[in-house]
Amino acid sequence: MIKPLMLAWLLEPLIFEFMRNALMVGILAGILCPVVGTYLLVQRMALLGDVMAHSVLPGLAIAFFLQINILIGAFISGIISAFLIAWIRSQTRLKVDAAMALIFSSFFALGVLLITLLRNKLDLDSFLFGDILGVTQGDVTRTAIITLVVLVLVRLFYKELFFYTFDRLGAQAIGLPINGIYLGLMAGVTLTIIASMQTVGVVLVVALLVGPATTAYLLVKELHQMMGLGALLGAVSSVIGMYLSYYLNVPSGPCIVLVICGFFVLALLFSPSQGLLTQPNLNSRSAGLLHQLGQLKRKD
Repeated sequence: MIKPLMLAWLLEPLIFEFMRNALMVGILAGILCPVVGTYLLVQRMALLGDVMAHSVLPGLAIAFFLQINILIGAFISGIISAFLIAWIRSQTRLKVDAAMALIFSSFFALGVLLITLLRNKLDLDSFLFGDILGVTQGDVTRTAIITLVVLVLVRLFYKELFFYTFDRLGAQAIGLPINGIYLGLMAGVTLTIIASMQTVGVVLVVALLVGPATTAYLLVKELHQMMGLGALLGAVSSVIGMYLSYYLNVPSGPCIVLVICGFFVLALLFSPSQGLLTQPNLNSRSAGLLHQLGQLKRKD
């Protein structure tokens, strides 16, 4: 009796085409984002994804006004923001976090201003928070193409990206084009953000970029393992979040992000090597503290 009910519970959302499209896009974004986000996480530039997600707004506004593909405008705007961050970082004494904060606020403000001045009818809410239930078969195809292209390029240039990520000076010393690698990585981040905008929106896309990768970081040690496990967690989180959204009648983007956060909390607590409740040193310290507290109570 339980199995037929469970099967019906799983199959009911698949009756609707919009749910099938949403699930496919969610799975693709869930796979792609952690793979790219792993590089940002290891380089301690996790917030760069959030910066670039907001930096695509001016390009979207201009492309919408010129009646060209808005994704082209978003891509150009994202690349310009990445180039400006790198330029400010190299030409001034400012730290990278200051450069990112400046570009983030400037580009986002410019985008909002352009939407107002150009009288665009751009749906800002769906851009900020996602509209995964509004995706079409064309959106699924576009997301699949972007996912395939980015994953293939990551596989082809894995060694160069690995060397650049962990030893930038060493990569430069042996003649690797570090500026080209940086711009290529930023292009991948921008394409990933474009592919994920309808899933969770730019406000929450950083959670999809970094959340599964962070959880994987607590569970495995190798970079390729982080990417694989992160992709699995991202896809599973997207599916669970979509089902929760369907049955609870709540926005899908926040559901997906909260599921990602739930996996992170579980890994934080129970990771075999880094879990707060499973570390031998932590357990011994906790036992020592409890023993001291017991002695103090007896003295009182």
